[in-house]
Amino acid sequence: MTALHDAMQRIEGLAPLDRFVSPVSDAVHRAVQPTTVRNTLSGTWLGHPFHPMLVAVPIGAWGMSALFDIVGGKQGNRAAGTLIAAGLFTAVPAAATGLNDWADTKAPESRVGAVHAAANSSASMLFLASLALRFRGRIVPGKALSWAGLALVGGGGYLGGHLTYARAMNVNHTAWLDIPSEWTRVAGEAQLPEDGTLTAHCDGQSILLSRGRSGRVSAIAATCSHMGGPLGEGERTAGCVTCPWHGSVFRLDDGTVVRGPASSPQPAYDARIVDGAVEIRSVR
Repeated sequence: MTALHDAMQRIEGLAPLDRFVSPVSDAVHRAVQPTTVRNTLSGTWLGHPFHPMLVAVPIGAWGMSALFDIVGGKQGNRAAGTLIAAGLFTAVPAAATGLNDWADTKAPESRVGAVHAAANSSASMLFLASLALRFRGRIVPGKALSWAGLALVGGGGYLGGHLTYARAMNVNHTAWLDIPSEWTRVAGEAQLPEDGTLTAHCDGQSILLSRGRSGRVSAIAATCSHMGGPLGEGERTAGCVTCPWHGSVFRLDDGTVVRGPASSPQPAYDARIVDGAVEIRSVR
């Protein structure tokens, strides 16, 4: 485990990769600028990131192809080739969603993500070459290439797991918020501007208060669910707030995601004004 930990630290410290990361990240951001594209690739419509779902298909197909190579005999080669082709086909949308997620990262996560993408791309090339050899009847070298590709997929998967579980990339950063179920004072009414927002605090957690022209007060978590950006510093327009970090847009009245990359809505709370004070509680 120490060796793997040291390897991750070395990859995270690969500063020369930044010269590659920045221009590619900028290009991806331009490509996913339309809201429909961004929401589709981010999994906003699903309620959680799309990429982890899609990667299971090529990984599963390529893993099963290796099994047919081992136990399938002569007939297994055709099945293995079909699975390799299926993996290559489904790797395209998996890569697209992965690029969308990776483009929002900064070092050191962006460096690990770049190596992750390089490993998986190299694996895809090996599987493609394996498929070509199999079609030509060169089964043994074809198997060798596909097994090498599967090893790279395993390495890429480890890097992806590191990003998610060790670096908390693309996890819901509001999952642990705990707001009291009883009405709790968080600000004075005079502090909350008319038709404006205010970042308040409740039990050490940031809450974004807003008041519309009708005078109705709303409260949502002020920490962006995507990567923890401060929504209180974001721009408010048309009843929504835009995260200043990656551009996720949320409705102020109920926390619904309007535009990704966020896929989880902001927790929303009951809010009221009583005796000159703004009070909130968890929704019952």
